[in-house]
Amino acid sequence: MSADKPQDAQGKAADEKPSPPPFTTPRIVEIEAELAATRARLAATVDELTDALDPRVQASKAVDSGKQLFKDAVSSDADPKARTRARMVIGAAVAVVAVIVAARLRSRD
Repeated sequence: MSADKPQDAQGKAADEKPSPPPFTTPRIVEIEAELAATRARLAATVDELTDALDPRVQASKAVDSGKQLFKDAVSSDADPKARTRARMVIGAAVAVVAVIVAARLRSRD
């Protein structure tokens, strides 16, 4: 190849013939299709996990859950089971905070 021949993007001379396609069989084509499908599923799974484990998404879900819990606790038109559960959860949280505050006050003395 001389230096004065034009070259394409791969560095081959423009007048060179492309190489023949590699040897394939129906089984090779099938395996390649299976690999492509597996890669696509894996990429989708990774994307789902990335979305689910994103701290902003988790924080948003926790805020939404807390808002719903509060609504269930104070709303008279909430489902009675949801209202009871919400009040129990809020009561338990208040009790835990009270125990922590009492322990801190006691340790100061």
